[in-house]
Amino acid sequence: MVTPSRITLARKRRGLTLAELSRTTGLSLQSLSNYETGRTSPRSTTVRRLAEALGFPEGFFSGHEIDELPAEGISWRARTKTPPRTLDAARAAGTLAARLYDWIDEQFRLPEPDLPSLPKPDAETAAEMVRRRWGLGNAAAPNMVHLLEAHGVRVFSLPADSLEVDAFAVWRGTIPFVFLNTMKSVERGRFDAAHELGHLVMHGSDDKHCSGPDAERQANSFASAFLMPAASVLGHMPAGARVDQILEAKSIWRVSAMALTYRLHDLNLLTDWQYRSVCAELSSRGYRTGEPSGLEQRETSQVLAKVFRALRTKGIRPADVAAELDIAVEEMNSMLFGLTLTTVETSGGTAKTEERQRPALRLVSS
Repeated sequence: MVTPSRITLARKRRGLTLAELSRTTGLSLQSLSNYETGRTSPRSTTVRRLAEALGFPEGFFSGHEIDELPAEGISWRARTKTPPRTLDAARAAGTLAARLYDWIDEQFRLPEPDLPSLPKPDAETAAEMVRRRWGLGNAAAPNMVHLLEAHGVRVFSLPADSLEVDAFAVWRGTIPFVFLNTMKSVERGRFDAAHELGHLVMHGSDDKHCSGPDAERQANSFASAFLMPAASVLGHMPAGARVDQILEAKSIWRVSAMALTYRLHDLNLLTDWQYRSVCAELSSRGYRTGEPSGLEQRETSQVLAKVFRALRTKGIRPADVAAELDIAVEEMNSMLFGLTLTTVETSGGTAKTEERQRPALRLVSS
């Protein structure tokens, strides 16, 4: 039996409307609507056509109901004019990643969520409270993906077809998820991770107002304070800092030049005129849209890397995991920050498995 919601999920994952899927498959719009609502069930030959058009194995469509990520609880970090279908595709990708998490959670003991719920304090205070709880003091934040994972946040990368979305966060029950765009600069990726942490902490799982201008401003302020603690910035930066001083100092906190400039203005170390002048000069040097001469080592998942390394020792390949989830290997790879295992030839002609990127931290308990 075909599960109707899985057809809908696969269609949304590909960013298609019913009409577009109808044109792609040659199936009537009414038939597709009936399949998705469960009024009728497609024949096996029809399922094959859907699978080919949507890029999913046929078995995907006959699995149990999938617990989708709640649409009302997502905090989108995306352009205001991002089409709804793009957001639906990103949410569907997140739902598939959450299924991978469920599979991993059955095999390994992962860190328990350790996020305080702080709906009352202002963003600056909330950031200080989380830092205190996590024992960070006023030191620069370490690898943000590792830090979130160590405190129970499940972090995945967004696929290439969702690059209009910078990031998003959502609670699924008691489990927090963060999804990050890996095509941005390392510094801006760190800011996105801290931004989504702000949403999780300040807006919670039941807040239906976790998106919008006010929520975005609060999350931005949280990220700025979390990555650049006031005491640390005041101790390192002079009043009226020049552009060259900002470019030299941004590596202390591993943030973008624009983010540090904003923080200096927020802490009254730059006047309004100085802030505008610095922003104009940074923009002329390309720092508005990128991060010239920025950090090169992208922050990726340690949990996922260690999980797949442990699976490798048991003879379980990524393709085996994808097959159990009834998704394509490429679909699963898009969630994993490029940390999937690849087979290469040694000089002696024998095959061995290597990781594309090796995280350095300790193994997750299994």
